[in-house]
Amino acid sequence: MLVHLELTNVGPASQMEMDLGERLNLLTGDNGLGKTFLLDIAWWAVTRRWPAEVNRNLPAGLMARPNGDAEAAITFEFTGKSRSKNYTSEFDRRTQSWTGQAGRPTNPGLVLYAQVDGSFAVWDPARNYWRKKGDVDVQDRPPAYVFSPAEVWDGLRGEDGRQLCNGLIVDWAGWQKEKGEAFRRFKAVLRSLSPSDDEQIEPGLLTRISLDDSRDIPTLKMAYGQEVPVVHASAGMRRILALAYLLVWSWEEHVRASNLLGEPTTGQVIFLIDEIEAHLHPKWQRRIVKALLDVMKELAADATVQIVAATHSPLVLASVEPFFNSETDAWFDLDIVGSEREAPKVQLTRRPFVRHGDASGWLMSDAFDMRSARSLEAERVLDAATQAMQNPDFSRRQAQYVDRQLREVLSDVDPFWVRWRFVAEKKGWLAPMNQWPPPGREKRTAKGVGTEPQPDVKRRGRSRHEAEVVEVVAPAAKHRGRPRKEQEVSTGAAPAAKRRGRPRKEQGVSTVATPAAKRRGRPRKKGEPAKRTTRGRKTNSRRGGRQQGGMS
Repeated sequence: MLVHLELTNVGPASQMEMDLGERLNLLTGDNGLGKTFLLDIAWWAVTRRWPAEVNRNLPAGLMARPNGDAEAAITFEFTGKSRSKNYTSEFDRRTQSWTGQAGRPTNPGLVLYAQVDGSFAVWDPARNYWRKKGDVDVQDRPPAYVFSPAEVWDGLRGEDGRQLCNGLIVDWAGWQKEKGEAFRRFKAVLRSLSPSDDEQIEPGLLTRISLDDSRDIPTLKMAYGQEVPVVHASAGMRRILALAYLLVWSWEEHVRASNLLGEPTTGQVIFLIDEIEAHLHPKWQRRIVKALLDVMKELAADATVQIVAATHSPLVLASVEPFFNSETDAWFDLDIVGSEREAPKVQLTRRPFVRHGDASGWLMSDAFDMRSARSLEAERVLDAATQAMQNPDFSRRQAQYVDRQLREVLSDVDPFWVRWRFVAEKKGWLAPMNQWPPPGREKRTAKGVGTEPQPDVKRRGRSRHEAEVVEVVAPAAKHRGRPRKEQEVSTGAAPAAKRRGRPRKEQGVSTVATPAAKRRGRPRKKGEPAKRTTRGRKTNSRRGGRQQGGMS
């Protein structure tokens, strides 16, 4: 296990020091403060090779260099297979390299390094460690297996052209065809690294994607029913597939090499991972740390596992709260500190792990140094509203303007509303909620206009006048080109309307109304019975008459 790391005049600070936890170590800090740099140093300390020194196709993982002309040193300590190693390496400017002890270095166990761009490095004590030829130590094995992103998928070759690794596509297809222990382990790791219990990553059938590519391409069974070739998978899915493959491949190859050498498998694993949340959906970020710990324990059941992970995700930090143990775990934070008298500088601090409950709490913690979890626009408006509540000269008009701005940036259930409404109502800036709407605002009811005055509004080119409210109000409206006349309201009143081109006359209301009507050109005499048709109905005048019965 990596125990101690100390840097002098190298990297972004003149001095950095960290005592690591034996199980889980988390690195936080702004971009450019040295998280990736510390992981590169940790890899070099236990393997004595820089990643880009082994594979020149890597754009990162270059050798660290001193700051200015001052003496630079890297001090590290780790526990090896048989003993602990504590050593200070200094930078030799003449040879432009870091000094080291002669002879066989200490065996740190299996070391893995997942870089953020998809590169991956493996140091295997059974395949990369020095061997003896007689009484002489000979290092004729590869110093490490360092993959570029493309080589993870298509395979890795040594400088002499030998095939060191077949790559994810070929190995996955071979494991699936064999249906052996390697494929069983691989499927178990994929299940453990799945985003949720309802969205399990499951291999599909092998397929061909091109006439010019003779390889059998693995596929994934997607939640929407299709089987998608892995080369067409999303960035987040490819990140998880690469991690799962390289963890299984590294351990499987270590076990086989140990068996060939007649030696036991390693007793410890160091796993370095940069931006552990890279490309992952939030629901994936909540599971990834615990999943990797479980996977490593499942693969190397008899080995102790140490993880050192850099992260920018508050969800990652919130997800480790249930199992974070201060005796075995540590959290390190990089910050820029300074004062009026001192120039700004980078400082690495091991902070006490305090539970914040959720991602919002972590965003406003020392890990991210944010004032709020809201948008920048909302933060500015909240500052203005807070200052307004403390300003005795703030006017009602200004407060209403701030209130409109708050409504544009805050949700309806934001807790700030409680404080704002209380102060604004107490100062008389806003009408109380139980007196809504405020004076001057229209309040409509089912029967017309309520207690507040109704403003004049235009309707179809003319103003609508306030109506006198009785049991039934007949609104003014156009009817076939002419306005309908207002009616006196009583029980059973017949509204005015046109009928066959002539307006119907208004009728008086009685128990049984008998209107005047024409009968064959002359009016009916008083007392004369109405003539009935063969159907038992009364006869009507040919034009304009109505069917009514009874006596006048």
